[in-house]
Amino acid sequence: MSGSEPARRSLLLIVPLVTFVVLAGLFYVRLRSGADPSAVPSVLIGRPAPAFDLAALPGATANGVPLPGLSSAALKGRVTLVNFWASWCAPCQIEHPQLMRLAREPGLHLVGIAYKDAPENARRFLARNGVPFGAVGMDSTGRTAIDFGVYGVPESFIVGPDGTIRDKLVGIVTPENYRNVVDKMRAAGAVAEAVP
Repeated sequence: MSGSEPARRSLLLIVPLVTFVVLAGLFYVRLRSGADPSAVPSVLIGRPAPAFDLAALPGATANGVPLPGLSSAALKGRVTLVNFWASWCAPCQIEHPQLMRLAREPGLHLVGIAYKDAPENARRFLARNGVPFGAVGMDSTGRTAIDFGVYGVPESFIVGPDGTIRDKLVGIVTPENYRNVVDKMRAAGAVAEAVP
């Protein structure tokens, strides 16, 4: 056994320990930074919503009137919450009552994009849970979700009256964050009104 072998063994024990301590320190600093861990940045904030034109959900109605499909052009003229959802998405089931509540707020407009869902399942979901959306587009391939940078459903985007994405909401709208969502939507309208 040479004299360098014990030194090499010591080094092999120390390197993983030092690496672990450094990584643990980084995780600790990140946790204590006060940053919102649910906040996922979007490069689209402050930019126009991606161009899209989605077919309507076949047979879907609201108050007996067929729901139209959805295009990026329909996002202009008022503040809109664009919600990516699916009937197979368990968190979407939990979020839906809050979307129904948002739809009753004066001056707020919600539209839905059914993400990689079978039309009959999406239609059944809305028939069972209610329709908070003024329009529903079918994103069967997921292409529109990719263009928006969606990580998973549900995700929502607040789009200003000028068609610019103002904010991204990752995860579900809950009773706890409901007021914050309403405030963000109202602020998006106030920003648009303040711009000459």
